[in-house]
Amino acid sequence: MQRTTHQDAFATRETLLQALLLRGLAGDALAYREFLAALAVHLRAFLRRRLAQRPADVEDLLQEVLLAVHNARHTYQPQQPLTAWVQAIARYKLADGLRSRARHEGRHDPLDDDSELFAASDAEPAEARRDLARLLALLPDRQRLPIVYVKLEGLSVEDTARLTGLSGAAVKVGIHRGLKALARLIRGSDDHEDR
Repeated sequence: MQRTTHQDAFATRETLLQALLLRGLAGDALAYREFLAALAVHLRAFLRRRLAQRPADVEDLLQEVLLAVHNARHTYQPQQPLTAWVQAIARYKLADGLRSRARHEGRHDPLDDDSELFAASDAEPAEARRDLARLLALLPDRQRLPIVYVKLEGLSVEDTARLTGLSGAAVKVGIHRGLKALARLIRGSDDHEDR
């Protein structure tokens, strides 16, 4: 009996959140605000359980997840479960946040050798990221989104399929075709520069 009550509550919550999101996507700003506020309650609990050792990070990460949900709202497909879509985004942001914080904590090492300070520049990686972003923008969504989610952000094919509304096979095909298209674009720009 307890299990059924829990499942009913979950289904009711899913239906309510989905209805609010769909109304928000249709232009109802109040419904969208209600969706984000209700979602924040559930996400906060999700993050607190996973960040029990880092409670100070919960609110920052919550804002990052809500922003990611907002930015990806156009990828939500009404026929897919809202919970799975949000959970994929939240898991990615959680993993990304933990990686970022681990890197940041490693930056507090003392600078022993002053000569290393000017040994390398961050300009090249930043330029490469900008170039990649420009090239990716030239691809259609069915190729660009799978590459961004799977290859750059590290999501699984299944999570990407849920986020984009594509099938798993279509995600794999999109990655393959997108990478080939990127290679052609790069070769084309290299050929152009040689002239």
